[in-house]
Amino acid sequence: MSIASPFSIAIIVITALALLGLPIGHAMIAGSVLYLLLAGQDLGTVAEQLLNGMYTNYIILSVPLFILAAELMNVGSMTDRLLRFCDAVVGRFRGGLAHVNILQSIIFAGMSGSAIADAAGTGKMMQAMMTKDGKYPPSFAAALTAVTAVIGPIIPPSIPMILYALVSDASIGYLFLGGVVPGLLMAFAQMALVVANARRRNFPVEPPTPLRELPRITWEAFPALMMPVVLLGGIYSGIMTPTEAAAVAAGYALLISVAVYRSVTPGNLYGSLLSSGRTSASIGMLIGGALVFNYVVTVENIPEGVRALLTGYELSPTGFLLLVNAILLVLGCVLEGTAILLIVVPVFIPAAQALGIDMVHFGVMVVVNIMLGLVTPPYGLLLFVMTSITGVPLRAIVREVMPFLGVMIVALAVITFVPATVLWLPRVFGYEG
Repeated sequence: MSIASPFSIAIIVITALALLGLPIGHAMIAGSVLYLLLAGQDLGTVAEQLLNGMYTNYIILSVPLFILAAELMNVGSMTDRLLRFCDAVVGRFRGGLAHVNILQSIIFAGMSGSAIADAAGTGKMMQAMMTKDGKYPPSFAAALTAVTAVIGPIIPPSIPMILYALVSDASIGYLFLGGVVPGLLMAFAQMALVVANARRRNFPVEPPTPLRELPRITWEAFPALMMPVVLLGGIYSGIMTPTEAAAVAAGYALLISVAVYRSVTPGNLYGSLLSSGRTSASIGMLIGGALVFNYVVTVENIPEGVRALLTGYELSPTGFLLLVNAILLVLGCVLEGTAILLIVVPVFIPAAQALGIDMVHFGVMVVVNIMLGLVTPPYGLLLFVMTSITGVPLRAIVREVMPFLGVMIVALAVITFVPATVLWLPRVFGYEG
């Protein structure tokens, strides 16, 4: 491919605009328009791809709804009550507050589907709890909150899995089911590392919550704990589609926060709507840019070219998965996860299908890999979020994150090369892939 070809020029323009600070969604739209202009194609194709992609994919509507649900949970007192419940369950062990941090991420994973929302929602409170009276180093507390938030989009519901379904046509319901065991495996790996560190670093043992208090704490947290049950039960019983479940999640979070906990003011509600609107608009522009750019990639026959190239190397399915993991881990160091999911992953899908790789297994593996990018320096978005929330220097957080990143990569290897970790639960519910 010549450097002067329309596609090469479009890539150069997109890269240059992104490096200059233009949002990647806008950069992709600008580069795609330039490609169509240079290739002599109808510029109206941009609008056609945007409209067809945005208005014929009903599932996209679930993204802003899950974001709104997460915002409503954060401004209500659902977070406080869930943290008290987690503390009562696992806080009594050595390094108990670290285990509380991991357990609350597992519970929140069944509510918002967003790693950033999970970290932002509990980050300040967990940091305050863990660093009070010098119990844990501030850098360790911030790093742990960042890596536990990775669990959020792996255990259903999951916004990244929704986006993967958008580009792969895989079943969202089975993708959600496929993420349960890998998410718990990630949590187990993190807890194992905390246990290993607890005695070596002399982490404190918290005063145990009296057993007579446990029923009261559980009852207070019960409405919040029921949210994942309502959502996932509705999806897998066939009562709701994932998009309808997202609407129920937002409505349930509002109902519990306003009518049960009575902790949301009109000002808080307005702020939640405004914040979720801004986040949704940002993701929407990225999806729109990806839809237009993916049309350009398809016209250039890039996915088939990649499939033919990989076929020429006669890679086995195992070798292909190893290569994809390596590429995505490297890209995760420098690119935002959603951009990788919408731009890079579609290129690999035809090759994966040609090799007979299950699309649900491949999708969960990809999402787990991309989530690791959120805590991988130098770009890791969750690292910057925790620096902003806690004031801990980025370098200190990165130093504490690296051991967790190591055990999570080991968990990723298990997920990649033992497909049953992903496919067992979907097959229990009738998946035949």
